[in-house]
Amino acid sequence: MLPTIKWDKDKVIMIDQRKLPEEEIYVEARDYNQVAEAIEKMIIRGAPAIGVAAAYGIALGILEVQEKEDVAEKFLQACERLEKTRPTARNLFWAIKRMKHIFEHNSNLPFAQLKEKLIDEAAAIEKEDIEANRKIGDWGKELIEDGQSILTHCNAGELATAGYGTALGVIRAAFNQGKKIQVYAGETRPFLQGARLTCWELDRLKIPVTLITDNMAGSLMQKGRVSLVITGADRIARNGDAANKIGTYTLAVLAKEHGLHFYVAAPLSTIDFGISDGQEIPIEQRSPEEVREIKGRCITLPQVKVMNPAFDVTPASYISAIITEKGIARSPYEKSLEGLEKI
Repeated sequence: MLPTIKWDKDKVIMIDQRKLPEEEIYVEARDYNQVAEAIEKMIIRGAPAIGVAAAYGIALGILEVQEKEDVAEKFLQACERLEKTRPTARNLFWAIKRMKHIFEHNSNLPFAQLKEKLIDEAAAIEKEDIEANRKIGDWGKELIEDGQSILTHCNAGELATAGYGTALGVIRAAFNQGKKIQVYAGETRPFLQGARLTCWELDRLKIPVTLITDNMAGSLMQKGRVSLVITGADRIARNGDAANKIGTYTLAVLAKEHGLHFYVAAPLSTIDFGISDGQEIPIEQRSPEEVREIKGRCITLPQVKVMNPAFDVTPASYISAIITEKGIARSPYEKSLEGLEKI
């Protein structure tokens, strides 16, 4: 399998995550609009992976520019298009901000050198994400004990990042330590990232995984079959409130009721220090068809009204710890997260 995303001279190659696990198909994007559409259509998803894709999309946008054209105007067009793709994903805006910084500080260079600077920055964002994920795994593995059963929600593995994974990175690091662990993967309606992607990844890694429907989690906890919960996040507020795939908040409430730890694993690039709490996190609303249909087949009345928020927000009070590449933050999160950011 190729990495989730790969730069290849004048194009970006991405595995089409909509086709998994039945088919392993790769798509090529040759301009920033194609990258934006890949993000919107969920060909590539997961906040860290979206950030990397956006950076490479901007690099493609610059490659399209002829030297006599208004380079700054074309650059901003690419940035603005990509910013509109997935509003909740903090890493998207973080990566675009980094690309803007490089452009602004190198705009006086010869055009060929400016292009190289932007491509190099996108590649650096990709490399740093993989390194951060591995460090998250190293920190987080100590929170998992031998013999435990872990419940996860959505997909926070290699497919959601440039490589290795956040929540699944913690799980695979613990597994590679030799710990005998069992994973329960919630199916993650309506897009089924848990069923289609998490199970696929864990099976390839030979990590024992059991698929459950989303509404089985409480029963499993009640029966003592879940030791802890670990998820990723798409945006974390300064106070530790965390937005993740819809249904995450439910699991956090259930975990607290049953005395279980609920961990969030995410790089510091996912933390939005500019917002005070989760009420300020924008929640993406997606197409009703994702709920009405499964693989193009309607499962309800075609005219029925649908709600389809892609994310919910888990209050910091339900989160036992936030695992980052620089260490583990605990409550009060505003103080601990800012302390890690300064390291």
